[in-house]
Amino acid sequence: MRRTAITRLSVDGEQRELLEETISEWKRGCQIATDMAWGRCNAKSDVQPLAYDDVREHTGLGSQHAILATHQAAEAITGSLEHRSNGKTVSKPTFTAPTVTYDTRTMTLFDDDTVSLTTTESRVRCPLALPDADDGYQRQYLDSDEWSVTESTLTARNGDYFLHIGFRRPKTDTERNTAEDGTVLGVDLGIENLAVTSTASFVSERELTHNLREFETVRAGLQQTGTRSAHRTLEQSSGRELRYIRDVLHRASNAIVNEARRYECDVIAFEDLTHIRDRTGASWGHKWAFRTLYEQVEYKAESEGIAVKQVGSAYTSKRCAECGFTADENRPTRNDFQCVKCGSEANADYNAAKNIGMRYVRRGQQSSRRTGDSQLALKSGTVTLSGGFTAHPDGFEAEFMDKPHPPRANPPG
Repeated sequence: MRRTAITRLSVDGEQRELLEETISEWKRGCQIATDMAWGRCNAKSDVQPLAYDDVREHTGLGSQHAILATHQAAEAITGSLEHRSNGKTVSKPTFTAPTVTYDTRTMTLFDDDTVSLTTTESRVRCPLALPDADDGYQRQYLDSDEWSVTESTLTARNGDYFLHIGFRRPKTDTERNTAEDGTVLGVDLGIENLAVTSTASFVSERELTHNLREFETVRAGLQQTGTRSAHRTLEQSSGRELRYIRDVLHRASNAIVNEARRYECDVIAFEDLTHIRDRTGASWGHKWAFRTLYEQVEYKAESEGIAVKQVGSAYTSKRCAECGFTADENRPTRNDFQCVKCGSEANADYNAAKNIGMRYVRRGQQSSRRTGDSQLALKSGTVTLSGGFTAHPDGFEAEFMDKPHPPRANPPG
């Protein structure tokens, strides 16, 4: 399990200069490695031997930071190649963000709430500006023997330096053996509805779709202009874009995990995201949003002891969740599902969500490691693969009827 604790650093003038120089050299090192590896390789094991010597020679980075820079370059190139494989024209990654990566060799946390960081010249040791209250969320990781420090990120923002400290701990036996058999919540992702669950919960974000398209149009125009002013405007626009989208996705992921908790689900099942652009006609921005939403749900569900899985998506949008009949004619429009065999009608995304959840249930019957006792969570109750139905207790819906919904994020101006 992984967690991140963010805290501001208290630095003096000399430390500030050293950290600023280190960030500058880090960006230079990542760019050197990227320039050398672009079009040649993208695996860490290939980029490191190719670019390490040049990074060391042409920057002030120490040996470990030079290695980390080649790894960062490899990750950036891999991300670009993924976009290219989906038909999007991409350019070589550039490194402009004021950040630098640290690991356990380049960073040390001390019990007196200080941290030692490697710079281009020497190590600096500075206090963590933690909240005054002893129950600040950072304490549950800093003061625990169970959590160990892992790769972290230093970020400069508005004259301050923030350390995003990575922590991890092994899963307990209970967490490792999260019930593969149990109640499953199916989730379908789409354009009109960002997410729909098998329990008929709709996370509708038409504003998100509109703003993603606006952002992509503006970004494409500014990139084509190519002037320095356009580049500054692009950076500002991108910042607003990311803050808005991440806020929307944060709320959406909370809604999905809360739905799983409400129905006492053991597993949240998503469709396989690999070719989701081809299936939904989504833009690159939407694909990024889908993947980010999945990662946020996975992260949040893990702390609740809920497993998050992906299942094959073939025909989930054309298969009738009631009778199993599959045909193109079942989808007369993007939003409507009408089975030409049994006559069942439903929202298309809702029908797909039930198919996705049931596909995970069905997979349990074919696994030697599971007993095949999974059941799909529906709004009215749970259903097994054999058709066995158990209704929710009387009053279940009324209990949650007046539950307030989180406010929608305001789109950036």
